[in-house]
Formats: sequence, structure tokens, C-alpha cells
Amino acid sequence: MAKAAWKRPGSPIGRKGPRKANPAYKRRARERWTPADVSKLKQLAKGNTPTGVMSIKLQRPVAAIRSKAQREGISLRPVNRSPYNRRSKAAKRR
Repeated sequence: MAKAAWKRPGSPIGRKGPRKANPAYKRRARERWTPADVSKLKQLAKGNTPTGVMSIKLQRPVAAIRSKAQREGISLRPVNRSPYNRRSKAAKRR
């Protein structure tokens, strides 16, 4: 008789412990944001840091960083981008 999928040695189902050996950030679920964390978030956002890099530096998930930035009124949009479409009208017609 075949073994159940969760009993196979390579199956992740039913396995205990962390999913990754070295996660990019510690599990900080529902941990309060300190004023130092918020000021670092503002500093990183002002420096046009990508959210993936922010998540590693702040050791929080990307979704937590985005939601906190929205609540605090911090824009994560890069400031050095042109607001206009860079392609010329001639390129669009082709």
C-alpha cells in the first residue's frame, strides 16, 4: 500500500519547525512599531529604497511596511521619476 503524501520524507505537509532555514526577516507578527522603526521607515522611503530591501532592514514583511507607510502618510513612490510617459508620440504609433 502506498504511503500517504504527508508521511513521505520530502513532503512539507505536517512538517514542524520553520519553513525556511534562514528567513529574510524574523517573525514579528503583531509587534508594535517603535518610533525608531517609523523614523527609519521615513528615512528609507525618502532615499527611494525598494520595499524588499526595507523589509530586510526593518525585519518586517513587505505588506506590513506598505500598510504602515499608508497609515503614517509616507509615500513609497520614487521621487526621482518623471510623472510623464517617457515614450514619444512617434514611438506609440509604431
